[in-house]
Amino acid sequence: MFLPLPALHFALCEKSNRFLGNGHMLTGVISSEPSADIISTVEFNCSGELLATGDKGGRVVIFQREQESKNRLLSRGEYNVYSTFQSHEPEFDYLKSLEIEEKINKIRWLPQQNAAHFLLSANDKTIKLWKISERDKRAEGYNLKDEDGRLRDQFRITTLRVPVLMPMDLMVEASPRRIFANAHTYHINSISVNSDYETYLSADDLRINLWHLEITDRSFNIVDIKPANMEELTEVITAAECHPHQCNVFVYSSSKGTIRLCDTRAAALCDRHSKFFEEPEDPSSRSFFSEIISSISDVKFSHSGRYMMTRDYLSVKVWDLNMENRPVETYQVHEYLRSKLCSLYENDCIFDKFECCWNGSDSAIMTGSYNNFFRMFDRNTRRDITLEASRENSKPRAMLKPRKVCTGGKRKKDEISVDSLDFNKKILHTAWHPKENVIAVAATNNLYIFQDKIN
Repeated sequence: MFLPLPALHFALCEKSNRFLGNGHMLTGVISSEPSADIISTVEFNCSGELLATGDKGGRVVIFQREQESKNRLLSRGEYNVYSTFQSHEPEFDYLKSLEIEEKINKIRWLPQQNAAHFLLSANDKTIKLWKISERDKRAEGYNLKDEDGRLRDQFRITTLRVPVLMPMDLMVEASPRRIFANAHTYHINSISVNSDYETYLSADDLRINLWHLEITDRSFNIVDIKPANMEELTEVITAAECHPHQCNVFVYSSSKGTIRLCDTRAAALCDRHSKFFEEPEDPSSRSFFSEIISSISDVKFSHSGRYMMTRDYLSVKVWDLNMENRPVETYQVHEYLRSKLCSLYENDCIFDKFECCWNGSDSAIMTGSYNNFFRMFDRNTRRDITLEASRENSKPRAMLKPRKVCTGGKRKKDEISVDSLDFNKKILHTAWHPKENVIAVAATNNLYIFQDKIN
């Protein structure tokens, strides 16, 4: 079982040409200001062999997993830099006098159809489709130009040559194939590829659009919750995702802690939901912060499509799609922070948007917390564990030790007091390999990769 999670190594640390874990240098990673290096999204591709990260500087860094060899059995699992490219640039909306930052909000891989890989990347306003391809051969022996590229004098060409392909150093090219723009008035918070692999949806605070991957100049608005009078606005869309198997079904969550499941077969505009998921609030526990902490920051379907998982500020909930009135499982992520909500409100941490993810078999879930802690829950045994991603405590091929937070009274040797937690260190973005027990955890501008112990 994956709990507790032993760690062999961690890969990328501070995207500034350093590689921790095995002493190798990173190549092709751009060093810049620390704020631009903050990782804003992490995503494995469908096979798990590639791992993409986006950052606040608009860059996408793709890591490729090392292939196992007889000579280097322990190298399996290490991810090295495969490609780095600038996905988005800062822009300025002159009509609204607003600066559009280059920060990558979401990355979604498309299933691989040929030798090339495709991914969607989005900032606040624009979505781009990128093609990542390899080239290890070049053509030589042209008739009309020399090897250095200069055109030859046509009067001196007396023979006909057939160009031949010669081997060259491997080159990975990232090229934009489509740009989907001018469809969102508000900031894009979600993109999700549909199971038909021809369409995808994008969501902002008030609307959800459906796109075809081949058509860039128009999209279909399938959800619009914008009121006629903006003063009557009571909730916003926080996340949206397509069903993994049914291309007509999708869900979206709101800042009120509700989830709506919609079916595009019912109507072109899904202003009426098919199912409405909401847990009744306990009146005895209601407080000033109840609405804020009930806002859902992430929603994810299970791989089987039977369940979905939602993350609010203090907990993770698992819902059965056939039961709308309450979740079937609730896991407390950091309940010890309930007494700290006032100070978390003052420093704006209460508005942090934590993500969550499933393992490949839907038997375990993972989400982040503060102090570079991340939490894992086993759905079968109901066991949970708290682990820490830090450069000080994580050595290559070393076991990760469980961490515990002390809420009061005497503190044991290995426990950490809730008053000494560092709220500037937070893990908002996590990803789980779709087939194996390999996880990626983004801690500010550091990316850690952990895996099961290899005997």
